[in-house]
Amino acid sequence: MDAIRIIVVCLLVAIILSLANALYHLSSGRGDSGKMLRALTVRVALSLVLFALLMIAWRVGLITPRGLQH
Repeated sequence: MDAIRIIVVCLLVAIILSLANALYHLSSGRGDSGKMLRALTVRVALSLVLFALLMIAWRVGLITPRGLQH
């Protein structure tokens, strides 16, 4: 498995974990809106990093778009 695939999978897992953490703080009912906001901020930051990484990898030629396979 390429290093870029491992990085992308790790970032996707981190994004999902951050989203789950925000859901936990939302549903716990303790009023920890600061922790939920921090978890959602981390999720948005990780998503931006993932998008930038994919664009850079595409530009450099590490990944190529394949489109829909018929």
